[in-house]
Formats: sequence, structure tokens, C-alpha cells
Amino acid sequence: MGLKDFFGRVFKPTTAPETRELAAVSLAERWSSYPSVGLTPPRLAEIFRDADQGVLTRQMELFEEMEEKDAHLAAILQSRKLAVLSKDYEVLPYAKTPEDERIAAAVGELVYAIPDLEGAFLDLLDAIGKGFALSEILWEVAGGRARVTGLRWIPQKMVTFGDDLKPRLLTKGAPWQGEEPPPWKVVYHRYKARSGHASRAGVLRVVGWMYLLKNYALKDWAAFNEVFGMPLRLGKYDPSATPGDREALARAIRNLGSDAAGIISKATEIEFIEAGKGAQKTNPYQAMAEFCNREMSKAVLGQTLTTDTAGTTGTYSAARVHAAVRGDLVEADAQALGTTLREQLLRPLVGFNFGWDRPVPWFRFKYEEEEDLKTLSEIYRNLAALGLPLSREYLAERFGIPAPAA
Repeated sequence: MGLKDFFGRVFKPTTAPETRELAAVSLAERWSSYPSVGLTPPRLAEIFRDADQGVLTRQMELFEEMEEKDAHLAAILQSRKLAVLSKDYEVLPYAKTPEDERIAAAVGELVYAIPDLEGAFLDLLDAIGKGFALSEILWEVAGGRARVTGLRWIPQKMVTFGDDLKPRLLTKGAPWQGEEPPPWKVVYHRYKARSGHASRAGVLRVVGWMYLLKNYALKDWAAFNEVFGMPLRLGKYDPSATPGDREALARAIRNLGSDAAGIISKATEIEFIEAGKGAQKTNPYQAMAEFCNREMSKAVLGQTLTTDTAGTTGTYSAARVHAAVRGDLVEADAQALGTTLREQLLRPLVGFNFGWDRPVPWFRFKYEEEEDLKTLSEIYRNLAALGLPLSREYLAERFGIPAPAA
């Protein structure tokens, strides 16, 4: 039985990767059909049904527009992605043996040398919103060593899923059924917040309905402000006023709306009636938009107090709990991305350069909680008083201070 790649396909072990570029990437279109224009509940349901059947183009285009048009949604998605990118990362040996440490050091050099590696991480973290993300591995063989010259993002709208639920790339030769990528040619990152198909797993699938309702509220709010945003200018004239006086009064009222200036007779009067005076204090459109924003924050960040402190719902203790919830999501995102990179990037680097029977190093994002160094120093002082030996090098590394001189 041969070796299997990440998708379970049997492949022949070789020492040279596929260096040709994928057609789906070079043919990726920048244009969009803009499905959000005139979006209605029936149209949104139709877009989701098409995605369930494997036609992902309109759903992915809609998700792109949602991030472009909704400032709140773009901010919370960016916050969640950048929280992972802010963490340092490292390649660790599979075991503490000289051979594994040598392989980990060599693979680490190859990984750290990939151009714009953080940008590639951001592309793969797009799976949080859309459910999955793919990047093409650009291989190069030089000096008998296979290395990666770049990770190029593949638009999700150029992907479909076959009956085996594996991603296939849409090309000119296979515009509907798609083609399977060669082994170890793509990195496929899946955001698995819940069980089910990859096209339905992204948080933007949940946020889609809130986005639709919020847009209805904003459109109605804009129309309301256009009609009632300015005070009503009411002109009053004396019954004995001539037609010329009345015409001058009408011109003055119109000028007040555009030029804020006008000349009228003393016998006439202009009264400004403020819109909404005496009406209810709450704005229903604003309330709807804020409700949708809170629901989006819950879906993306798992809480609201790190993004919304309006009203009297925020307290320091509650905010700390909400921040901890967000921290759990960031740690889970980092671990999931690290697992994907180990299984689909580090494994072929080891296989092509050291052999497919070698163990694969670990890829880890450094995610440590901030500690109170004062409390930690007291703990170490008590341990030292009990006779527990503590090396100076360990303490220097633990507290981030220079090591003592010899």
C-alpha cells in the first residue's frame, strides 16, 4: 500500500515536487457579479442553496462584498485574523533526538525563508469567514533541495466540491466539475467550528442574515433622513400679499434649503418646524443596526464587550470574561492553522528533502498568557528558600532578562 496525501489519495513517493503552476490560479478572475446588489431574503436563500449543491461562486462573491461594505463586520473579522498573526511561531523537532533536531532546523530555515509568509497565513485564515481557504505551493528544486518560493492564494470562487467532498479547482478545461490538484500542490485550511460541509462552516454563513437585515435598516434610515432630516420650512404670507410677494416667498424658502439665504418682505414670515419633535426617543433603524452588529460580534468573536461598550451593559468583570472568550478563539485558530501547516506544508518539505519515512516536525504558534512577574518572583523565592535549585539561565529566560555573566 502506497503513501497517502492529506486528501487520502495514494501517491508515488518522489524527491521532486510539481513545479508547474495551477491553471485555476492564473485564470482567476478579479471581476464579480456583485450578488449583494438588490439582495432579498429569497435571493439570499437561493445563493445558499446553490452553494450546498457545489456552485460556490455567488456565495463567495457575496462574502467578499460583505467584508467590503460592512465596516463593523470587516473590523471584527480583521481583529480575529490579526490576533493570530500577532503571535510568534516556531518549528519544533518531533522528538528530542539529534536526527529530529537536525530535520527541524533545516525545515525551519526553509519555512522562514518563504516570502511574505505572514501574508500567506492571512490568506489561509480567510477560512474563518468563508469556511475554507486554499493556497498554491510554488515549488522550486535547486541544488538537490526542494524549497517553497511562495504561497499564492486561490480564490474560493474558483473551487468546487465533488461527491467525495474534496476541493476541486475550476479551470478552463473543467469549468463545472473541476480538477483535483496534484499531490502536495495546495494547502487546504478548513475552519471547522461545527460539523458539516466546508461551504457551510464559515461564520459569514451565519452573519449573512444579519447583514441583510442591517442593510434594510440602513436603507430605510437613509431614506428617513433624506425626507425628515432637515426641518420643514413653512412660509406664511398676509392675505393681501400680491402674487409677486408670494413668488418671492417661495424662492426664499427654496434658497434656504440650498444656499441658506433669502430675502422676504416684512409682511411675510418663515417658520422652521423640526422633524421628529415630540416623537419617540429611540430610533428604530439605529436600534436594528446595533442589534445586527451585536449578533455579528457574537458570531465572529463569541462576545460583544471587546467591540461594543454602548449602553450600561459593560462592566470590568464582564469585559474580562468576554476577553477570555475571545482569547480561547484566538488560541483555537492558531492551533488549527498550525496543524494545517504541519500536515500540508512541513510534511512535503520533509518528504522531498529527507524521505517520506521521517517524522514531521511540529509547527506551533507561541500562545502564552501574560503572567504577573511580581507574583512569579515571589513563588521562585519561596521555592529557593525550600531548597529547590533554580539555574540562573532558566530564571533569565523566564523573566526575559540578560543572562548573568560568568
